[in-house]
Formats: sequence, C-alpha cells, structure tokens
Amino acid sequence: MSDLKRGLSEAVAAAFAAAGLPAELGRVTPSDRPDLADFQCNGALAAAKSARRDPREIAAGVTAALAGDPRLAMVEIAGLGFINIRVSDTALSERAREIAADPRLGASFVEGPRRILVDYGGPNVAKPMHVGHLRSSIIGEAVKRIYRFRGDVVVGDAHFGDWGYQMGLLIGAVMDEDPFVRALMDRLNARTTPVTPDEEKQAFAALDDRISLADLDRLYPQAAARGKEDAEYRDRARKLTAELQNKTVGYHLLWRHFSRVTRVALERDFHALGIDFDLWKGESDVDELIAPMVAELEAKGLLEDDQGARIVRVAKPGETKKKKLPDGSVVVVPSPDPLLVVSSEGSAMYGTTDLATVLDRKRSFDPSHVLYVVDQRQADHFEIVFRAAYLAGYAREGSLEHIGFGTMNGTDGKPFKTREGGVLKLNDLIEMTRTKARERLREADLGAELDPDSFEDTAHKVAVAALKFADLQNFRGTSYVFDLDRFSSFEGKTGPYLLYQAVRVKSLLRRAAEEKIAAGPITVTQPAERDLVLLMDAFDQALVDAYDKKAPNFIAEHAFKLAQAFSKFYAACPILPAQAEVRASRLSLAQTTLRQLEQALDLLGIAAPERM
Repeated sequence: MSDLKRGLSEAVAAAFAAAGLPAELGRVTPSDRPDLADFQCNGALAAAKSARRDPREIAAGVTAALAGDPRLAMVEIAGLGFINIRVSDTALSERAREIAADPRLGASFVEGPRRILVDYGGPNVAKPMHVGHLRSSIIGEAVKRIYRFRGDVVVGDAHFGDWGYQMGLLIGAVMDEDPFVRALMDRLNARTTPVTPDEEKQAFAALDDRISLADLDRLYPQAAARGKEDAEYRDRARKLTAELQNKTVGYHLLWRHFSRVTRVALERDFHALGIDFDLWKGESDVDELIAPMVAELEAKGLLEDDQGARIVRVAKPGETKKKKLPDGSVVVVPSPDPLLVVSSEGSAMYGTTDLATVLDRKRSFDPSHVLYVVDQRQADHFEIVFRAAYLAGYAREGSLEHIGFGTMNGTDGKPFKTREGGVLKLNDLIEMTRTKARERLREADLGAELDPDSFEDTAHKVAVAALKFADLQNFRGTSYVFDLDRFSSFEGKTGPYLLYQAVRVKSLLRRAAEEKIAAGPITVTQPAERDLVLLMDAFDQALVDAYDKKAPNFIAEHAFKLAQAFSKFYAACPILPAQAEVRASRLSLAQTTLRQLEQALDLLGIAAPERM
C-alpha cells in the first residue's frame, strides 16, 4: 500500500517515459497552491531545457496520458508548463479507508532493515543532569523510536561519562574536604587482601552518610576551576584517575559510591521525560578492553609516542590547518588533530574510551550504523574518533555518524541559564514546567473534574509535551529560544495544543459510544474532509523524511498540521448531528485522525491524557 504522492509519481513518471523523456522528471509533490490543486509536477520545465521543446507542449502530452486515470478529478497545465493534479473524492475515500484499516496508519517499513545503535543521553556520573542534556535525550529518544517504527533493530545506549579525568578531580576534592574519607581511602588502599562483602557494605553505609549527589555537584565545579589554574592540583587529579583505572581498592569503591547516588537521580529525570534505554553502559564498561586495544593499535603500527603520551594520527596526507602558538607565531600542522590514546600519566583519555566503545559495540551488537546524538560542538572530537576507528578496522567506513544539534537558549539568545546565571538542573526545569502546566490547565478551566492524581498525571503530560515539542519542532541542527510561557500555551504551535486536540477527539468518541453510534465506511465529499485525508496520506512521507534526515521535526510538523486539519474539519463538518451514513463516515475519520495523531506523538515520546 503506497501513499497518493508515490502512486501518482509512478503514473506521471510512466507518462514522461512514454514520451521518450527521463522518468525521474515525473516526480509529484504536494501543491504550492492547495486552493488550485492537491499535487503538482514541474518536470516539463526541466525536460524542455534538455529536449529543446516548449514545456507546455511536453506538459500537454503528459496530461493527455493521464486523462483516463480514475484517481484524478482534474489534471491541467498552469503557467509555463506546471502540471496541476486534483485527486477525485472516490480515490480519497478509498485511501482513507485503507489508512483506517491499516494498523500502521499508512506508514511503510524501510527496505532492508538494519541494526542501529543510538548513543544519546550522555549524563556524567557524580553530577545531576542539567538543561544541556535535554536535547540529546529528547532527540535521541525520538530518533530511536522513528528508526524502530520503520522496522530497524534498534538499541539505545545512555553511555555515561564515568571514567575520565573528572573522576580524579572528584576523588581528590572529596578527600580534601572530608578527613574521614581520606582516612578510609588510605586504609583501603593499604590493604593486601580483598575487601569482604561486609566491609564493603559498611564502607558504602559510611559514605552514604557523608557524600550526597548535592555534595558532588557542589565540589566538581570548584575542583574543575582549580584544575585549570593549578598545575600541581591538575597533575594529582590525573594520577588519581590513573589509579582509579588501575582499580586501586579505595578509589574504586569511592567511584562506585559516586555511581550509586547518581543513578537514582538519572533514572528519576529520564523516567519523568518518558525516556528509556536498552543499555545503561558507561566509559568504565570498556575498561577491560583498553589495554588489549592499545596493544593491538601498537601491533598495527597506528600508535606513536608524542611527548610522553601515545597518539593515533588520523589526518590524511596533505590535510593541514594553521595553528597559532603562544608566542604569536603561526605554524601549519596536520588536521584533524591526532587521537590522544594514553596520557603522559598513563591514563586512558575521553577519546580512548570512545574508541574502545566502538570496538565493544562491534563485538556485542555488530551494528550496521551507530548514531551519536551529541551537541554539535563535539563534531571535531567525533571526527577524530571515527577516523581512528576506521583506521583500526573497528567500524566500516561511514557507519559512524554524529547527529549534532544546536543549543537551547534563553530569551537573551545565550545558552539557557538560571536567573542567577548558573546552569539550570534538568529536574528543576521539569518541575518548573509542571508548575506552569498546572497554571495553564486552571487558566483554561481544564481538568476541574479530575481527581487530584489524574490532574497531576495530566499536568505532567502537558509539561512533557511542552518541553519535547518545543525542541522537536525545530530542525535538530538549529539553536532555539526556550520561552516557557509560549511553549506551555494551549494555543498555537505547541505540545499542549496537540494534546488538547487529541483529548477533544477522545471526548467526541466517548459521547458517540455513550449514544451507541458506530463508525462506518469513509466517504469524502466536503473540502475539510479532503484536506484531512490528504494530511493523513502524507504521514508516510513525513516518516521517511524524518528517518532519512535523522530529523524528528518532520513528524512534529505533520502532527501539528494534522491537528489543525482536524480542527477545521470539526468546525466545518458536524459529526454527531449528521445523518446516519455521513455521521458514521465522519466518526471513522475522527477515529483514524486520533490514531495517527497519537502515533506521531508517540514517535516524539509524547503521551496524550484521556481527559482534560
């Protein structure tokens, strides 16, 4: 079952081919002037240049070939040679019935399903998530759902940052602040026998009383700032990182405590946003692979010594860039920069664990493609890692792709901050949006009949819809301004507006059920019905575009247009008061619209409440 655009493109392509012209010129697109036609084809103008013929003459031949097509109510030439097409009511009725009967609502499967791994989320252990994690989580979840819906085998991985330099900074900062922790580390590190389960339990209990996630969140910025200014402090942190990675007993136990207290908050925030992962892996999960991987890179001749560190050069011959030195002079160096595999202190670096993760994923899942949904500002880093992975044979050329995105900005155009100028924690943003959702519901006199628990559930869904749709309606590569007042409104292009339309249809269907009114075969006769069916028919194309471009905004745009079309249909075409056959047809249109709208919202990770 194909959509109308694809079917008409095939017919028009055949008409061009029959005229001795390239079939690809027959591509049909939605009309720029829906008041004049449903679809259009501009191929005659392109054909005229190569064939040196009058475009209207070419268009006339194509329209003559299409004249007997029963799907078409009108096919005519406009302007210099544009071909305008209007679909018949009968064809639209048949298409509407197909969509209504289809469990996938007109959506096709991808040809040749693949094994896809989506790397998104990227929270750091020992730090609560902040608004900077919002876009990765929201976009990554939507991409995962879209790829899975099209038929790919998809795995989502949170990929924690839990094994690098920041861990060394925190271990040092905690010991500096708390003599008890320092003494515990000294005692554990001096052991010559393994820690028993009881001793481990006692140590965790003691740490629970002394180190919370709030403490870690407070200490890390201080330690990071000092590490930038104090070379001795920075060197100590690097040595502590190396000792952690060597599984020094005390530091490893302290790191496990960091992970335990962080995981609780991470799961809370992800769950609140309706985001879940198949894998909860972090950098530490590939630690055992690093030593043999470094040996393998050495054996392959890819590893070089560089000022006490070990690197892999990824620049191709002749690839260079200009680099400014501290003394102001400029030199030409290879570009991109090399991958730093082992630091001069002997610790694995951020890029090392990313490279080992590529290898781990190849061995455990063997994906045909890996999508990294990470801030666009990390593009250079990923180019270096990907090139190293291809050189090492850990991934097929082109199978690793960075799906970058812009920033979420405040009304000042700068990355979103608190009023005090600090980074806003994600949990605080979620709660702030919930509060606004409650206000909006009460302002609109919605949810008054709900019990307290149902009202809170509805407010939460409205908040999540506001957050997610505000992000996903934009192409991921662009930055956008976050305006909570605008995004939480039940009017305009917002998530709450879409939920309101879905609830509106549900209310209609409940009334029909109470009156024992059944849905029936769809028959399209009115302009608003035509517009609604044409929108539903466009679902598959929106899905294909979102899939091909890794861009959920195509689904968001479809959902919004579908909701608008239903609103116009609802106003122009009375449903329950209509005569029996018309009422049954329109009730089916309402049911099918709701199903497709909820499917589109689900692909975006948005759930609609039953009532408001």
